[in-house]
Amino acid sequence: MKTDKLRLDKYLWNIRLFKTRSLASDACNNGKVKYEDEAAKPGKNVHLGDIYDVRAEGRRWKIKVTGLLQNRLKYSEAVNFYIDLTPPEELERLEYQASAFHTGKRLSKIGRPTKKERRELDDFFDDE
Repeated sequence: MKTDKLRLDKYLWNIRLFKTRSLASDACNNGKVKYEDEAAKPGKNVHLGDIYDVRAEGRRWKIKVTGLLQNRLKYSEAVNFYIDLTPPEELERLEYQASAFHTGKRLSKIGRPTKKERRELDDFFDDE
């Protein structure tokens, strides 16, 4: 559903840059969303062609509005309503941080076998 007027905080929430609308609103109020190098208020009307710089959870986005959506959609559909203009060096920085970050939790399918896999191994070796 398309409309002529849409608040900035609602738009950022609808395209899934923020988990909640209040987080999107807080980001706007704290100067983390910029339009033409100036802080954008959450109540600002979004228009087609607007370009916003958004800082969210350790990531910087530069997005261009290509469509207005009134309701929150699933991610695969929401990406059609903006163009990601994020510079390549920012994407490389994110990849580096992701590779350097380690939570201590082992990766899936790597390391010790699961209980099921252990039983299968025991059955395999018992048959010989």
